[in-house]
Amino acid sequence: MRTILVVGGGYAGFYTAWKLEKKLRRDEARVVVVDPRPYMTYQPFLPEVLAGSVEARHAAVSHRRHLRHTRLVPGRVVALDHAHRTATVRPVEGPEYELSYDIVVVTAGAVSRKLAIPGVAEQAIGLKHVEEAVAIRDRLLTAFDRAATLPPGPQRRRLLTVTFVGGGFSGVEGIGELLSLATAMIRKYPELDRDELSFHLVEARDRILPEVTDEPGRWVVRHLEKRGAHVHLGAQLVSAEDGHVVLSTGEEFDSDLIVWTAGNGANPMVRSHTDLPVDGRGMLLVRTDLRVGTETEPVPDAWGAGDDAAIPDLAMPGTATVPNAQHAVRQGKLLASNIVATLRGREPRHYKHHSLGTVATLGLGRGIFQYRRIVIKGLPAWLMHRGYHVLAVPSWERKVRVLAVWLTAALYGRDIVSLASVQDPRREFVTGGEPPARFEHARSS
Repeated sequence: MRTILVVGGGYAGFYTAWKLEKKLRRDEARVVVVDPRPYMTYQPFLPEVLAGSVEARHAAVSHRRHLRHTRLVPGRVVALDHAHRTATVRPVEGPEYELSYDIVVVTAGAVSRKLAIPGVAEQAIGLKHVEEAVAIRDRLLTAFDRAATLPPGPQRRRLLTVTFVGGGFSGVEGIGELLSLATAMIRKYPELDRDELSFHLVEARDRILPEVTDEPGRWVVRHLEKRGAHVHLGAQLVSAEDGHVVLSTGEEFDSDLIVWTAGNGANPMVRSHTDLPVDGRGMLLVRTDLRVGTETEPVPDAWGAGDDAAIPDLAMPGTATVPNAQHAVRQGKLLASNIVATLRGREPRHYKHHSLGTVATLGLGRGIFQYRRIVIKGLPAWLMHRGYHVLAVPSWERKVRVLAVWLTAALYGRDIVSLASVQDPRREFVTGGEPPARFEHARSS
């Protein structure tokens, strides 16, 4: 039996393995997926996880629940030697080891593109995974509780100040949903005033949401500003040391929560630790039939898709497919079909997908949708966003769970309980209920 190694279990990798299970004949090939997380993150739900509109676990699609005939390896592929059909795997536990394969599918995904800005590594948090979305939400809820105990002043303003860096879909949807949550929560805190909330969106370009045209992008800016957000266009983050935000425009303010959504970077393994061809950005060179290589020189037994692959876009000649969920899902499905086709002596098909349009949530009951020249705003766009993604999330089990949470929230409102303590679950056990400062004093004496 041949071994098909899938590097990464995100969108493209999960769908490739899922469809291979359905298409491969028994004993035709075995599938191995290597990923450090036991689930695929359904990233379009992360902004709603921030706002408590989607339960965190429902944005995670379990590998073991759905990939029942695939060998799952918890770990990372840190190097690929395709010439010898060998991958170096660093498991979650234990030493690194070599894993042999016959066919490799590289869907390792991109990583957050961090810049060498003072304070970012120490203060900021990303928005690519469920854990990050949960932490952001809990940080905001905890900040409200802390601010309510303080008198008006700089410390309270800092706790109620949130900064998103990056004006793409993640940043715009994130700030829209979190602002919606904060605005709803402020009514539960008579000690706080609505004017004390300060939400900032920082974007280096002169516009946000590059996937939509200029006028809808400007409408989103006006919409956010009308709700009280500060949108800083043509501004770069200069420093975030100790939570003190300094912008290239000269503006400065203190922010307790800084969320980094300033784009993606090449996966380090793909960029630097493989003998497969990459482009100048460190992205895997992939043909339109999803085989690795150039149009004249395909690499045998190597395939790629998703955010770490530079794939020519046949629907828009001269460009590459953009790294989004629409492409990753469809590439994964086609990739599985093409692998099976080549195993059976048939030619693979080329990937071509015309965009279904772009849709973004901007908070409860607010959204924007664009398909070519058609632009829909407000509640209808928000309903379209929810309808599309509840249909797109894998498995009926997940669809039903998400719908149940939405219906419950419609009847009873948002759940605004912070579970930030789960990030340090042993504190109460270790301290025995003593406040941390008193406990440390008692131990030292």
